[in-house]
Amino acid sequence: MSLINNQLARRKLEDQVRKEGRLPPGQSLTLDFPVLHYGGIPQFNPETWDMRVFGLVDQEMRWNWQEFQALPAVKIATDIHCVTRWSKFDTEWEGILFRDFVKLFGVKPEAKYVIAHCDGDYTTNTPLNIMYDDDVLLAYKFNGQYLAPEHGFPVRTLVPKRYFWKSAKWLRALEFSPVDKPGFWEQAGYHNEGDPWREERMQRRGFFW
Repeated sequence: MSLINNQLARRKLEDQVRKEGRLPPGQSLTLDFPVLHYGGIPQFNPETWDMRVFGLVDQEMRWNWQEFQALPAVKIATDIHCVTRWSKFDTEWEGILFRDFVKLFGVKPEAKYVIAHCDGDYTTNTPLNIMYDDDVLLAYKFNGQYLAPEHGFPVRTLVPKRYFWKSAKWLRALEFSPVDKPGFWEQAGYHNEGDPWREERMQRRGFFW
């Protein structure tokens, strides 16, 4: 009976967010938090971990784990959407607001894209103007707890207005670039933009579908 009740509750919530206009086309609501990533989960060592910024910045900088956690943080609630067709609603995150973060080092006007560099040589690309949205974080907590390793601990980007592969797990650096540099999944055929409201999932023979 509990399984049936859970299914009924999920469908009721899905109907609600659909009526509210919060469910993108082709998506289904989940009450879970599915784990999807390429490769293994990297080991975190607080003594050697660091975060750096480079490229078209006024000052290249680097933070260790203690310094990074000491930066002013914010909490937000937002919906997230995965290209594999699940959506999770009213998720709670804590981290450093990207547009506040960039004030620490300055971004040159020629910068147009942000390339996230992560452990495991994973990268993903996002236009700089999207990163300035008021819900984009360098996140390290979910629902009041530090991120689970499988969800990107110690730090991931959070870019809610894009499919969730753009929210890069195990972040180690941000590159500010004048040109676009498609990342791991983009080079493998995923759409370069990844807007869930436009169902920008995959690209095929130069066309998007």
